[in-house]
Amino acid sequence: MLEINPNNPEPRKIRRAVDALEAGEVIAYPTDTCYGLGCDLFNKRAIDRLYQIKGMPRSQKLAFICRDLRDVSRYAVMHDAVFHVLREYLPGPYCFLLEATREVPKIIQSPRKTVGVRIPDHAVAIALVQELGRPIISSTASRAGADAAPDPKEIDDEFPGLGLVLDAGSCGTSPTSVVDLTGPRPSIIRRGSGDVSAFDS
Repeated sequence: MLEINPNNPEPRKIRRAVDALEAGEVIAYPTDTCYGLGCDLFNKRAIDRLYQIKGMPRSQKLAFICRDLRDVSRYAVMHDAVFHVLREYLPGPYCFLLEATREVPKIIQSPRKTVGVRIPDHAVAIALVQELGRPIISSTASRAGADAAPDPKEIDDEFPGLGLVLDAGSCGTSPTSVVDLTGPRPSIIRRGSGDVSAFDS
């Protein structure tokens, strides 16, 4: 466990977390909704380990964090309509399902070649992605069907296989709202922390 400032994360602590990511470890880190479990998007072994640690079925696809909209455009198809929605709602407590580009590893893509993308409004999460130089996986720090643990100490106890837990204090327990933007109109997949009333058809 490593305590970190949630608003102004210390660079040496971010570097230590990124060292763990580069070594193929799974870490716990804070976001603007709840704590997430993550690893390097391009490390298949680490992704396999994340599935194992969470006890999650492979049919459940993983989302990932980008640092900004320009970063998102590398990994997802950005039509004008999609760009306008993302520009309005991100950074924020949302995960948007988008069409994947060829840059995205197949293990992350759904059978429909879609991906879940986030830009959280949290300094620690963004600092991790910036220092790593590529996206990191974002999966709620909880067992299947359970609420997210708000306390990093609980997460450390619950998931003993983690390489590092970044302790930024207590987080929320409500996950992101998930909105599918791949169809003719937005579709709400999960109602979570973010207001999705504008997407109600």
